[in-house]
Amino acid sequence: MSEAPGSARSQTDVVIQGIKDMLTRGELQPGSRLPIEKELAALLGVSRGSLREGVRALATLGVLETRQGDGTYVTALDPAALLSPLGFLADLQQPAHAADLLAVRRVLEAESVSLAATRITDEQLTGLEAILARVDRTLEDEDEDALDLEEFINADTEFHRAIAAASGNPPLAALVDALVGRTFRARLWRAISNRGSVREAQREHRAILDELARRDPGRASIRMSTHLLGVEQFSAEHADEDPEAT
Repeated sequence: MSEAPGSARSQTDVVIQGIKDMLTRGELQPGSRLPIEKELAALLGVSRGSLREGVRALATLGVLETRQGDGTYVTALDPAALLSPLGFLADLQQPAHAADLLAVRRVLEAESVSLAATRITDEQLTGLEAILARVDRTLEDEDEDALDLEEFINADTEFHRAIAAASGNPPLAALVDALVGRTFRARLWRAISNRGSVREAQREHRAILDELARRDPGRASIRMSTHLLGVEQFSAEHADEDPEAT
């Protein structure tokens, strides 16, 4: 007998919750192979069809992976992979709500840069300097009105991602990376560039790097907060404008 749509949906939820419980109890670990379909369906008290639906949902979320001819396994449960769907939230934000997302980013990045100031290595500092040096060379060679934004989008992404990674907190780094997706970041940089503020943003990045080099968590956090607050306010003030048409 086939299940009604509502019943199938609730049974799928049973599968998701059941596997989650097995993970939290330690019965399944990262890299573990799930029991065969017949056994797992009986264990969870669901049909095989509902089990497959639940497994597909967890695979989409990055919790499980199915290997052809070898069964279904728990992934490494990497924070970056599990939190990557947040990138959709960032990229789908309308201009009117962008400042709200940037406020969350400001809180997270102020903490990540503070942690990074106490943990960053000389090699990581050298990497950050190299990123900003690329931007400096571009600014020296071109007028701001004629800048290739791709370089700045890439540099901005690398700079903030590298600082978050230097925090030594993978879930925090993953949140920072996911909350400002590439589409959203490109919109911001396009608007910033159109108003001649690229050099100002570069100066603020340099100030952040200076405090990281001093290993000063308090001042690094203030510099990052000030930088992102400016971006947040800019976004709020121009929420009704279409950056594509500016």
